[in-house]
Amino acid sequence: MQIHTVKRGDSLWEMSQQYGVTLEQLYAANGLTAQSQLVVGQAVIIPTSGAGATHVVRAGESLWKIGQRYGVTIQALMEANRLTNPALIYPGMTLTIPVAAKPVTEVNAYTERLGPGGVELVNEAGPYLTYLSPFSYRVQPNGSMQPIDDSPVIGAAYEHRVAPMMVITNFENGTFSPEIAHTVLTDSGVQASLINNIAAVMKEKGYLALNVDFEYIPPADREAYNGFLERLVNTLRPLGLLVSTAVAPKISAEQTGTLYEAHDYAAHGRIVDFVVIMTYEWGWSGGPPRAVAPINEVVKVLNYAITVIPPEKIMMGMPLYGYDWTLPYVQGGRWAPTVSPKAAVERAAQFNAAIQYDEEGQSPYYNYYDQEGREHVVWFEDARSVQAKFDIVKAYKLRGVSYWKLGVPFPQNWTVLNENFTIKKLV
Repeated sequence: MQIHTVKRGDSLWEMSQQYGVTLEQLYAANGLTAQSQLVVGQAVIIPTSGAGATHVVRAGESLWKIGQRYGVTIQALMEANRLTNPALIYPGMTLTIPVAAKPVTEVNAYTERLGPGGVELVNEAGPYLTYLSPFSYRVQPNGSMQPIDDSPVIGAAYEHRVAPMMVITNFENGTFSPEIAHTVLTDSGVQASLINNIAAVMKEKGYLALNVDFEYIPPADREAYNGFLERLVNTLRPLGLLVSTAVAPKISAEQTGTLYEAHDYAAHGRIVDFVVIMTYEWGWSGGPPRAVAPINEVVKVLNYAITVIPPEKIMMGMPLYGYDWTLPYVQGGRWAPTVSPKAAVERAAQFNAAIQYDEEGQSPYYNYYDQEGREHVVWFEDARSVQAKFDIVKAYKLRGVSYWKLGVPFPQNWTVLNENFTIKKLV
């Protein structure tokens, strides 16, 4: 796989000729059609052939350049073609391209769509997932949970060998409730009832893992939360079930704030099977415009996390969305609507905006003026930004990635994911 950044005058037909791929391959890898309009600065994936591919050397090509194109080393190319000198290639020569081994990774995705629409999403993303996390079972102050109609998406998950992961939250009335968290974590009777209810639902529905997403926990309940997780693990692990948590993105153990203080990275890393770190929402709907998951900020979180959580227990959070802010940004004003990466590019084409790329955050963005003359800025994800994140996953040897959330069209993500990893299946 290569990523081509569109320049003025580029066309998909010219790319197909330049790189020796078909238009159909370009369409499939990028979620494009013959009617798609290219945008200056847009990232376009150039797929390459798979196992057993051959390459005919062109004038001016070196073995290094060919290796870069296919993601293999010069040494691997020399061994596959019995070359003794990398300089001894010539135009017209046919080279065998060895298969580059892909690391195995786990992939989770949350979904809020649970009916027929959710089944459709699972059918589309299922080949790329290890876990599917229907969102969510809302815990009540008495230890019960609000039921959800998750059976259709669970059935679809099993058809694609995806392990269903039950999600429990302290979500209530559009936000996370500190009061519900406090009651559950400090009342032993309520907690025992909740754990029994969780085990019963997991058995009934066929869940293979649990994800605890408690947020805005009172800081004083930090140790109580750790104790709750230990009791969950002691109950569920003997049943062959996995337990995980979702935690806010911290850069130190001393980080203050309701989002962070009760999330004890070291304890979670010791107690549960894996931890989903929500490394996104630096740029958020109600805040000032910036990249949703800038790589420089993500790395700060991971640099702390790996000191207290084994890397093989860390799932790095990734967003499948962006935001469109109306400028000037006014605190407390109109919140920025979500935009899918696919729609972001289409909007850039509609308003004739050139896409820029922030090198520090490894994120694309652009400005445009709408029909009323108001200026906007759009930050989103593309093939380059997700490739940068996958490079971090490999460099840090993390367990995998976790997406929030299915239902936001981003075809390029799945192409790049599949090019980088072999997806682990537990079913």
